[in-house]
Amino acid sequence: MTTPHLSKALATFASELKIGDIPEEVISRTEDLLVDWFGSAIAGKGSRAVEAITQFAQSMGGFNASNPGSAEILIHRTTSSPFLATLANAAASHVAEQDDVHNGSVFHPGTIVFPAALATAQAIGASGKDLLVAAVAGYEVGIRVGEFLGRSHYKIFHTTGTAGTLAAAATVGHLLKLNPSQMLHAFGSAGTQSAGLWEFLRDAADSKQLHTAHAASTGLMSAYLAQSGFTGAEHILEGKQGLAAGMSSDSDPSKLIDRLGTRWTIAETSFKYHASCRHTHPAADALLQVMLKQDLKPSDIAKVETLVHQGAIDVLGPVTDPTTVHQSKFSMGTVLAIVAHYQFAGLQEFDQHFHDQDICSFRDRVTMVLDPEVDSAYPQSWIGKVKVYLNNGEVLEGRVDEPKGDPGNTLSRTEITDKAMRLAAFSGGASPSEMSAAIERLWNIRNQSKIGQLLP
Repeated sequence: MTTPHLSKALATFASELKIGDIPEEVISRTEDLLVDWFGSAIAGKGSRAVEAITQFAQSMGGFNASNPGSAEILIHRTTSSPFLATLANAAASHVAEQDDVHNGSVFHPGTIVFPAALATAQAIGASGKDLLVAAVAGYEVGIRVGEFLGRSHYKIFHTTGTAGTLAAAATVGHLLKLNPSQMLHAFGSAGTQSAGLWEFLRDAADSKQLHTAHAASTGLMSAYLAQSGFTGAEHILEGKQGLAAGMSSDSDPSKLIDRLGTRWTIAETSFKYHASCRHTHPAADALLQVMLKQDLKPSDIAKVETLVHQGAIDVLGPVTDPTTVHQSKFSMGTVLAIVAHYQFAGLQEFDQHFHDQDICSFRDRVTMVLDPEVDSAYPQSWIGKVKVYLNNGEVLEGRVDEPKGDPGNTLSRTEITDKAMRLAAFSGGASPSEMSAAIERLWNIRNQSKIGQLLP
């Protein structure tokens, strides 16, 4: 019996996907995710880590005043090559902690796929429909690779940085019209560059933005190289010395082609309501549920026990005393403290209050406990369960099966637009009129014959 060539099957799908293959509701969902991503990208303006990466990209550009390139670096209103614009925009869209996430793969697709798609489309003059189909290809490939690599991978590796290289290669490869053989070579080059370790969280380091910048830009590079005849490993995912062999102990090859072409994983992707690590959202929503139902004040609460999956402990556990705004978004206690005090953990709330005395006091009264039910449901479902211990001795329990933003509890287009406007206002990356005009263009992107600049 011949062993199926799974990397090839996935590459062929990404190469040959057509808009007629994709249900209308999936295309519409892709538009939703594009607008949502754009807000996060604009929110990156002013972030020290993002500005450092963007300045690096611009210094490497070798700018020619007569031909500066046509790919847009959003936060600086400049243009450059698609490689450098992708590098900058991918970093920018992963700092506010508001970009989308796919539960089952624990992968943030938008911050990888859309920077590569926009930059390439602007550079080659692709249409809005071309961009949307390429984005679907990127989501489907990246999510499946993340699911394939499994929970053991995520314990050490930041899946967005690793699976992201393949997602970007699929996106750009589709826009470049790579044939299946070329796409397979692009996957090989992308996979061999997969990287991203969680150790940065312990030091409040800037690596998370580097992960997305690297994954998106190297995936793009891999596709362009494949177009020129550059070859890559043909079994990069499932091979004896491939990605899973080096980075996973529980990989599941069947995930790579699971209902490929009928199960649209992009439609399973969640929006992020709170501006924090997604692992904090279920507990935050469950706590808020209890507080609103019982009309509680933070001062009524003696302590909170969050019942979580192991992945939350692995990622959030190292952050006990956050020293930066970004690190505080990976502190379960800080997120719950902000939600308890302000009923919403947004950018402004973190920026102004993460180190307040009341927030720190509440933070130190929050614990995480591994819960068998929550852990067995993860990562397909992210259940939120809390026990709230009151000062009067009463113990209340809260539970949320679908946190705000999940497909079954999703954001409307009005909410997506409002969120993007808030993100731009926070960073000052675009004026209200500029942002409104750009968002309107994005909502109508499928009607555009050529993707132009989004911001003046």
